Amino acid sequence: MMTQTMIDDGTAWQAVQRRDRSFDGRFVTGVLTTGIYCRPSCAARHPARGNVRFFVDGAAARAAGLRACKRCLPDDVARDETAVLAAIAAIRASEEPLALAALADTCGYSPAHFQRLFTRHTGLSPAGYARALRQERAREALSSQPRVVDAIYEAGFSAPSRFYGSMKGRIGMAPSVWKSGGAGVDIHWTQSATSLGLMLVAWTDKGVCRLSFEEGPEALAARFPAATLHRADGEAADLLAGVIARVEAPATSAAVPLDVRGTVFQEAVWQALADIPAGETRSYAQIAASIGSPKAVRAVGSACGANPVAVLIPCHRALRTDGTLGGYAYGLPIKTELLKRESD
Repeated sequence: MMTQTMIDDGTAWQAVQRRDRSFDGRFVTGVLTTGIYCRPSCAARHPARGNVRFFVDGAAARAAGLRACKRCLPDDVARDETAVLAAIAAIRASEEPLALAALADTCGYSPAHFQRLFTRHTGLSPAGYARALRQERAREALSSQPRVVDAIYEAGFSAPSRFYGSMKGRIGMAPSVWKSGGAGVDIHWTQSATSLGLMLVAWTDKGVCRLSFEEGPEALAARFPAATLHRADGEAADLLAGVIARVEAPATSAAVPLDVRGTVFQEAVWQALADIPAGETRSYAQIAASIGSPKAVRAVGSACGANPVAVLIPCHRALRTDGTLGGYAYGLPIKTELLKRESD
């Protein structure tokens, strides 16, 4: 939604240069030489800074004699957000998968355009969002239903085969094992001294499931009470080398496989964090807007706090709206140092 409080010009210009979609709806960019105004994320070639003036919304730009860009359609931001929220509500309320064409038609968009719009706002396609929602419901149901098959149907899957196909490679274990709290799952772990303190790393055969600082194996056991833990000093040298490289130089591109789980919302936040370029930060409000939930600022903070793999999911890049550091699970000195290392 449009805001009535204009951000400062320096921040606005930086957002335009990044084509930062999280600022769409917070202001518009007026280009005085062409007489048009655009979204911050407009894909058109950037104008010279001296030819730009920022306006709180389209109405203010039109009052100054500018017209809306036909490429990025800046006046459609509120309409786009309303359409995505309506589609999310429809997906959550439906017991059956909804066809993309039907969702798009309800919102007044072509299927291809609505697919791009929905993905831009949520990080998932409509079908992907529906699958993730069913998976989340399945995890909840598996914890409450006495029989796995009952949980599968309660979560909205039409058959057990659909559930197994959807969850394969995602939860990393059979549904019955998931229901029992991870019994039978092998988690290897080790500790290593780093310049940020003693680091604990734990991993499954899928990837790293825990990275923390100044945390011992008893905390790991409390987090995974039904799994079998194995101390693995000297094992998985390549994996650990990648983890240490990311900790010591968080701007590095060293690839580290992850095996982490969260709610649909948490995973959307974690993906948004991973998309922030090294050396840059985003406010909790910007992250909330980027995943299509602009009012969920506190929930974004909670999702950052629930991040199970410090540094690998870079929650240290999330700041308060006023630019202050906010919180960090392992203390603000570590957060400050990580940001410093990325900016050097």
